[in-house]
Amino acid sequence: MPKKILQGTVISNKQDKTITVLVERKFKHPVLKKVIRRSKKYSAHDPENKFNTGDQVKIMESKPISKLKRWVAVN
Repeated sequence: MPKKILQGTVISNKQDKTITVLVERKFKHPVLKKVIRRSKKYSAHDPENKFNTGDQVKIMESKPISKLKRWVAVN
């Protein structure tokens, strides 16, 4: 089964080797037919600390690295 890849914006890189990524999705409401935006924050592994706040980044699913990290920053 292929691993999931999500795209988002880095909102924090204060932790060592970790970034926080905000992923936004849009969907149409089933009854109102209005486009709704929902967002979620993911903690991702960044081993070289190369991503900064505001960068667009892709994250890929991985095995658990720590209590909250289950994603790895790809590019």
